[in-house]
Amino acid sequence: MSTEPTAQEAAQTLAPADLAVDHTLSLLSGTLRFLLGITPVNADEERERFLAGDTDEPAFVYRDLETDPAVLAAQIDQIPVDDLQDETLHHLLGAKHRELALQVQMLASRGGTEFRELSAELYGAVDPELRSAADGLVARLDARSSRSGRVDAATFLAAAQEEIDRYREIDADVSIHAEVRDDVSGVLVEGDTLLISDRASIPENRVRPLIMHEVGTHLVTQVNGVGQPLKTLGTGLAGYDETQEGLAVLGEIAVGGLTPFRLRQLALRVLTVDRMLSGASFRESFDAMREIGVPERPAFTTTMRVYRAGGHTKDAMYLRGLLDILAHLREGGRLDRLFLGKFALHDLPHVRELDERGLLRPPRLTSHWLLDPGATERIEHAARTNDLTTLTQESA
Repeated sequence: MSTEPTAQEAAQTLAPADLAVDHTLSLLSGTLRFLLGITPVNADEERERFLAGDTDEPAFVYRDLETDPAVLAAQIDQIPVDDLQDETLHHLLGAKHRELALQVQMLASRGGTEFRELSAELYGAVDPELRSAADGLVARLDARSSRSGRVDAATFLAAAQEEIDRYREIDADVSIHAEVRDDVSGVLVEGDTLLISDRASIPENRVRPLIMHEVGTHLVTQVNGVGQPLKTLGTGLAGYDETQEGLAVLGEIAVGGLTPFRLRQLALRVLTVDRMLSGASFRESFDAMREIGVPERPAFTTTMRVYRAGGHTKDAMYLRGLLDILAHLREGGRLDRLFLGKFALHDLPHVRELDERGLLRPPRLTSHWLLDPGATERIEHAARTNDLTTLTQESA
């Protein structure tokens, strides 16, 4: 018989008032829908105008926010994080409280210069070491996009749903979904749902690695986090994005699906964020990519992602997060606890402490990319190598 604590038993070892703060932060974070709030609803239309030469600065439009940011800010202010009794929770939830406040400020300033400043504060800028790594990858990797066929939104949805159903065979109560939408761009996860643009066109050789990225990492850690007594592990502790994206790209590597084009794309995102923060216009950043051979549609998408809502620096985190995860592995770190929920690598010691105190439950799901026949060898090679280009697969 298992001696592991149930969620209820684990939760009883923490003060109810502390758990109330955690649950309140999780509820607010879950209703914020931050990514949807800063994703243009007219990206495809503006792309066609831009590529036709009708504009140098796309006029992006964003969906109406469900709740007034001023109301959200007032709700956040009412959460008594200073009264938390547990020292570890005080650190983790205090940081989450500050992050939520910044995100609400960002939503309130969509389209303005303040958004860019807040984004840099929240997600960081580009340091010289990261810039150098990105420059090296861009110079050494092939700019050509995939030569494989492409799949549409319905086909990708079917593949994603099949993967979700495999997890439901393990746990019938898994509450994750995938759907096609006409108001999103590309593919993204929001909460417990994989959102796919109805105009999505995805290279065939990117279908499985992208599913490992979105479903096998983002949705699996969401399920595992929601199953914890601390519900913010499901919606994400402060700064979780960088580690999540690094872990998700590692999942692409684990299944042999990181193509040269994809890795170069991650490096280009870093350089585009750096240009944006240095004052380059949308057109200037787009032209810089075209000059080195990036096809016009991927160049537009990369530029749009960085310049949306006034300037979003998050895209520099994919490469930075991967480098951090690889350094963690190189130093003898493990991956298992990173699947307990969504949190930043620098908070791993705090999560480990909570786990060792018996306050957390084992993960409900094990990501399928960890079980891929070649995963262990590929991950070990990734941790050892000083040359990221050796992680790519031309024919993946």
